[in-house]
Amino acid sequence: MRLGLAFCAGMMLWTLLEYLLHRWVFHRRVLGKRLAREHLRHHAKVDWFAPWSLKLAVAVPILTVIGVLGVLAVGAPGAVLACGTFFGWVIYEGIHRRIHVAAPRNAYARWARANHLSHHFGRVHANHGVTSPVWDLVFGTSEAPGVVVVPRVYAPKFPWLIEQRDGQAAVRAAYESGYRLG
Repeated sequence: MRLGLAFCAGMMLWTLLEYLLHRWVFHRRVLGKRLAREHLRHHAKVDWFAPWSLKLAVAVPILTVIGVLGVLAVGAPGAVLACGTFFGWVIYEGIHRRIHVAAPRNAYARWARANHLSHHFGRVHANHGVTSPVWDLVFGTSEAPGVVVVPRVYAPKFPWLIEQRDGQAAVRAAYESGYRLG
């Protein structure tokens, strides 16, 4: 029971780290320019993702600190906390990639996509949580996505969203209530 709770706490810890890294490191350059530069590249080219080598170079030290401090503080549950945090990060990576490349299949995927793409296209000061709105709500940076305006230049990067009508790119009928081309 304790280990299961530690694992779940680690997954929740990931959502906090996701928010803090996205808001303060990637957008505010708190830990230097390299990570912010890579993130801004992703904003400029929405189908580009930082290389795994860079992601691991950031994740391994963070997870090591969580694991070591956790073990020193509470023993085995501390190691399990780090495992839950790692698992949360892996889930985040999958969700973030799907947001950009695949059509949503359920209500959560529709929310995550609209929330994240509203961040990409205009609300860079809000909606930093990719997998969860919790920390945006806690820290007052949550904004309802409304209708997401996707710049025409990015439309080809979202084949799930766009179809051709009369030789022009247009938002698929299934998504017209939440998206438009700008």
